[in-house]
Amino acid sequence: MKKSVFLGALTIAGLAAGVAAAGTLDDVKARGKLNCGVTTGLVGFAAPDANGEWKGFDVAVCRAVAAAVLNDPTAVEFVPTTGKTRFTALASGEIDLLARNTTWTFSRDVDLKFEFVGVNYYDGQGFMVPKSLGVSSAKELDGATVCIQTGTTTELNLADYFRKNNISYEPVPIETSAEGAQQYLAGACDTYTTDASGLASLRASFENPGDHVILPEIISKEPLAPLVRHGDNEWADVARWTLNALIAAEELGVTSANVNDMAAEAGNSPEINRLLGTEGNLGEMMGLDAKWAVRAIAAGGNYGEIFEKNIGENTPIGLARGLNAQWTDGGLLYAPPFR
Repeated sequence: MKKSVFLGALTIAGLAAGVAAAGTLDDVKARGKLNCGVTTGLVGFAAPDANGEWKGFDVAVCRAVAAAVLNDPTAVEFVPTTGKTRFTALASGEIDLLARNTTWTFSRDVDLKFEFVGVNYYDGQGFMVPKSLGVSSAKELDGATVCIQTGTTTELNLADYFRKNNISYEPVPIETSAEGAQQYLAGACDTYTTDASGLASLRASFENPGDHVILPEIISKEPLAPLVRHGDNEWADVARWTLNALIAAEELGVTSANVNDMAAEAGNSPEINRLLGTEGNLGEMMGLDAKWAVRAIAAGGNYGEIFEKNIGENTPIGLARGLNAQWTDGGLLYAPPFR
């Protein structure tokens, strides 16, 4: 689900440099709306519900930023993007922020001129097969047909993995998750490969999820991260520290239920006071008011609340925290100090 840098690198880089100079924070404030790029539909991460309202783990990042900047978590225009269109949409200024299960890589950061503002989900590429196939390891997939989204890092990872293990495969190219699920269920491919979180989301959408197995191998590092254009540091700071606020809030015990009460009166924790604007001037440093983080946390909760509500073990997606646990619980989540 992650576009490579094969197409239009120079064009994208040029677009990004030109648009970034405009000052996205001022543009968003003047427009009164955040244009946020999301996937075309991945349940649990970003998908419209029966009423057409966008919900999900990545959607919550967009809403938190809108709440911080505009005092309104609903002031978001969600722009569906594919693996092939997402980077052009960001570089051209069609969207202000891309929050779409996109892997942070060297070439995307440096060559395509984007700024990844922090990892919101540590993932890795996996494989899903029908239980009836009788396969228990990806190394047993020699000669398999593989549904793979074109123009993604998953394509490169797949080629590397099969080559390293001296096994062959036949790719079945797809454009979107929905098309991939359709092809896989129709038997057009033996296995579907993408981020393990994406596989869990797709499996949860199937009529009989128990008929499908996610194999144990994780063949890559996929740090999924929201991103903005290079060169617009003020806007990057807003997006980065909004994400950090959600992560820090969980560690500090600040939730959607208690954040307004905690912000109403300074407590004994200096860091919580600075985060919630009862001490210091962190909001002012970013061109926002003192309660930016309060609004971001109130919009959908802290990181843990967002995770559990959208993709956690008690949802159909059923993902354990794993690497996405707080550093204090043995995970990789770690927000820099608010000071």
